[in-house]
Amino acid sequence: MTQAQLFEGYGPVKGYDEMYGESGLRDLYTSVHAAFGQMPPEEVRQRAEGLASSYLEQGITFGVAGEERPFPLDIVPRIIEADAWDEVEAGVKQRVKALEAFLADAYGAGELFRDGVVPRATVVTSSHYHRVVAGIDPANGVRIHVSGIDLIRDGDGDFRVLEDNARVPSGVSYVMTNRRAMSSGLPEVFAHHRIRPVARYSRQLLSALRAAAPAGVSDPTVVVLTPGVYNSAYFEHTLLARTMGVELVEGRDLVCHGGRVMMRTTDGLAPVHVIYRRIDDEFLDPLAFRADSALGVPGLVNAARAGNVTIANAIGNGVADDKLLYTYVPDLIRYYLREEPILRNVDTWRCGDADQREEVLDRLHELVLKPVDGSGGKGIVIGPSATREELDELRAKVIAAPRDWIAQPVISLSTVPTLVEDGIRPRHVDLRPFAVNDGDDVWVLPGGLTRVALPEGELIVNSSRGGGSKDTWVLARPTEPIEEPDDDLEPLSQSSSQSQTMAPVPAPSREV
Repeated sequence: MTQAQLFEGYGPVKGYDEMYGESGLRDLYTSVHAAFGQMPPEEVRQRAEGLASSYLEQGITFGVAGEERPFPLDIVPRIIEADAWDEVEAGVKQRVKALEAFLADAYGAGELFRDGVVPRATVVTSSHYHRVVAGIDPANGVRIHVSGIDLIRDGDGDFRVLEDNARVPSGVSYVMTNRRAMSSGLPEVFAHHRIRPVARYSRQLLSALRAAAPAGVSDPTVVVLTPGVYNSAYFEHTLLARTMGVELVEGRDLVCHGGRVMMRTTDGLAPVHVIYRRIDDEFLDPLAFRADSALGVPGLVNAARAGNVTIANAIGNGVADDKLLYTYVPDLIRYYLREEPILRNVDTWRCGDADQREEVLDRLHELVLKPVDGSGGKGIVIGPSATREELDELRAKVIAAPRDWIAQPVISLSTVPTLVEDGIRPRHVDLRPFAVNDGDDVWVLPGGLTRVALPEGELIVNSSRGGGSKDTWVLARPTEPIEEPDDDLEPLSQSSSQSQTMAPVPAPSREV
C-alpha cells in the first residue's frame, strides 16, 4: 500500500463524517490527515501493531464468553471541537441532575407519580427497581456517583443520547490507558494539538467518594469492591483502586457487624465507610437479593439503611437505565429542573403503548427493536438486516411482553477515520462521556470512551461484535489546561497488592 492509498476510497460517505464535510476536509482533522499522509503506510501499521501488542502485554483486556481478549485501540484519534464539547458537557450534567432527582423521588416521596410525569407502573415493573432500598437517603444526596451517558452523532452532526448508564458504568480505564498509549505511540501528532487532559479522573472520583461518606466521618476509608479476577472488567477495577490509592477487595474481605461494614486486615477488622462497588445489585447482599451469591456481603443493605456505609453507585439505580424510562427523561428534565433538554433523545416508540405498538409491528422491517433491560448490544434486532424468521420471532416477543421493548429508527451513526485492512476508512462510532457527581457539582471527563465498529457498515459498536476503541481528543481553548505527561498511572503491568484470586463464579457485568 502506498501513501496515496492510505486514504484512497475514504469517500463519499453516507451520513455525517467527522473528518470530511460537504466542502472537503474539516479544519480540526487537517493535522491528523497530513501526519498520516506523510507517514509510510508500513510505519502506520507498525505503530498500530505496537499499540496492540503493548495492550496485550499489559493485560488491558475485556472478557467475552469467558475468553480474555486485548481491547483494540485504533491509531487514528477522534477529535471533538471545543464548542461541540461545551454542549455535550452541559447536556450530560443536566441529564445526571435530572436522573438524580428522579431516583430520589422514585424511592422517596413519589411526587412524579402523583403529578403524572411518569406512570408508577413504568418504574415498579422495571426489573431493576428494588423496593428494599426505598427510603434510604444517601449521606450527601448522591446516588449516581459515576455515570456513563452513551451518545451518538446523527446525520446532521448533532449529539443525541442513546442510553443512560447509572448502575455500574464501565470503560473509563480504556479512556485513561488509551491516552497514555497514544501520547507515546503518536507523539508528533499529539504535540500539534491542544488536548484537554483525562488524568484528573481518579482524583475526581476519589474526592466524590470521600464526599459521600456517612455523616460524622471526617477521614473515610474507601474501597473498590470487585467480583474478582474472572470479571470482564477486572482490569478496570485494579487500575482505579491503584490510581486512587485505595484497597481492592472482594466480598469475602468484608464482614458486617452491628450494622457496620468491616474489612479484614492483617491487624484485625478495620471500618469501611464508602464502597465503590463493581458488582450488580442482585449479587451485593445475599440476605436482600440472591441467597446463592458468593460475591457480596451479608448485611450490606442493612448497614446502608443504618447510615453507616455508602454504596456507590446506589442500589436500585438501574431503574434509571431502563430504556422505557429513557423515553421519559426529557420530561424529567422539564419537571425537576424547569429547563429544556440540551441533548435530545433518539426518537423512540414505547411498545407498551397500544397505538405505538401497532405502528411498530407494522414497521418491524425498518426499525431497530431493543429490550428495555438489555446491555452490551444484546437482544437488539435491526429490522432492515433481519431475516423474515427473525422478524416473526421478534413480533411474537413484542406481542407477548410489550413493556419489555422499545423501537427506534435506524440512525446512521457518525463516522470517523479508522485504520482497517484496506487503509484508513470511515467507521461508525458512539461516545460514552463519564460524569462524576460529588454532591456540589457534576464533573464530566473531557472526551470519554469512543467505541468504534470495525466491520464495514456495522452499527453496533460493542466489543462482542468486533468493536474497538479510540482515544478521544477534546480540543482545549487557549485558557484551558492541556494534557501533560501522566503521572497518575503506575506501570500497567504491576498488579495490585490487594487483588486476590477466587474460584470461577457467575459474575454478570456490563460489557463496554
